[in-house]
Amino acid sequence: MDDKKQHQEELHIGKLIKSELSRQGRSITWLSTQINCTRENLYKVFRRPWIYTDLLFEICKALDYDFFKDCSEFYKSHIER
Repeated sequence: MDDKKQHQEELHIGKLIKSELSRQGRSITWLSTQINCTRENLYKVFRRPWIYTDLLFEICKALDYDFFKDCSEFYKSHIER
């Protein structure tokens, strides 16, 4: 698989979080307060395709959304058989 195609198929957790936050009609300020994180750090999270699991866990709790399930489903759909 070439690098460009592989990049297009990567899970971008930051974009998923930003999308779910928007879908719920919540603000970045609201989420930053819920997880005790600065808005600036959340903007960094949105730009990254990766995240620390402890931070993801806190975001999952705040948004009542299982991003771990999304990651698992992505993995299952992309493993070589």
